[in-house]
Amino acid sequence: MKEKGYEVAVSPHDRVLAKDELIVFLKQDQYDAVLSLLTDKIDTDVLAAAGKQCKIFANYAVGFDNIDLKAAAERGVMITNTPGVLTDSVAEHAFTLLLAIAHRVAESDRFIRAGKYHGWEPMLLLGSDVSKKTLGILGLGRIGSRVATLALGLGMKVIANNRSPKTMEGVEMVSKEEVLKKADVVSVNVTSGADTENFISKRELDLMKSTAILINVDQSKQVDTEAIYQALKEKRIAG
Repeated sequence: MKEKGYEVAVSPHDRVLAKDELIVFLKQDQYDAVLSLLTDKIDTDVLAAAGKQCKIFANYAVGFDNIDLKAAAERGVMITNTPGVLTDSVAEHAFTLLLAIAHRVAESDRFIRAGKYHGWEPMLLLGSDVSKKTLGILGLGRIGSRVATLALGLGMKVIANNRSPKTMEGVEMVSKEEVLKKADVVSVNVTSGADTENFISKRELDLMKSTAILINVDQSKQVDTEAIYQALKEKRIAG
């Protein structure tokens, strides 16, 4: 389609393209710019398929670890992302997950839909309030700070750890180990990168309370999912 002097080609598929499909699509024409998704792996092959005239890959995502930055720099291709646009959404989603686990929302929904509810019982699917509980934040960046603000508004005590020096009113800065040991809820908000892969593993889970909840709104690589599965199975953490 053409609009205001620009010609725009859009993938005809409402799904993620496989690498070979993306390469074929890019070779169809000489595009000056490409709008990529966080699911597109932009490596040397893809950059070469885009052609020497391509000036920019604008990543439709906050992160950019799906892009080979070194290969892009070597070809003189600019890379952009969209930091900040999802800060409130992700922070609110973190609280959605927290409240859903604490108050057993999804579990209760499945229970009712399965026809198991036959009347009120005092201890049936009893959840727990989060007010006056301690929220521990690992990574007090844009999203972590917003999570802290929401928690303080709900009357939670907030402790946090950030890899670089950081302060925030109402938040007590402590070590990563103290966050894990003291928090009733741990929210993982560290920046994606090779140095934060498996940021939460068996060692960290073993430090947490058996009643604690773990919330991860970053990428799955930040947590050892097998270790989390085992911790839940063995009831070493609550959710």
